[in-house]
Amino acid sequence: MSAKVIMTADEMRRSLARMAHEIVERNRTIENIVLVGMHTRGFPLAVRLAANITSFEKIDVPVGALDFSLYRDDLPARSLQVKSTAIPGSIAGKVVVLVDDVLYTGRSARAAMDALIDLGRPEVIQLAVLVDRGHRELPIRADYVGKNIPSAKDEDVQVCLTEADGADEVRIVREED
Repeated sequence: MSAKVIMTADEMRRSLARMAHEIVERNRTIENIVLVGMHTRGFPLAVRLAANITSFEKIDVPVGALDFSLYRDDLPARSLQVKSTAIPGSIAGKVVVLVDDVLYTGRSARAAMDALIDLGRPEVIQLAVLVDRGHRELPIRADYVGKNIPSAKDEDVQVCLTEADGADEVRIVREED
């Protein structure tokens, strides 16, 4: 296996700061925003985005965690590991920014939106991803993207976070023949 680092910790930090500014600029008021991180790596990214928004707007943005595994259509039911969903208050009428690490086929984002709708009817759902690698199978696009990374289907884009992996970096991994 060969791995190539395509985003360093500093590049990730700068991308998340830029994305946080874009979220504030796009939405009229941040008092109506709820950041919801998709398990597993979307949640720590949502926490980081919220911290960035708080640092320059001086307003706390609520952050939740979403388990969408029961809504997936691309995994067999027996392989699912259900995690907890913890949403701070009602999402009805809110601007929900759904946060994930990698946007690939769009199936995880679709499943997460279905899970959100079952929790309430947000005013709007926006999607923020650290990496968009292309190869969509569904007509889904991110509103906020840290970095577009063209990749081959036989490559794996891995987002490593200090909270889960002990270090921050994004790498492309390719199995060698």
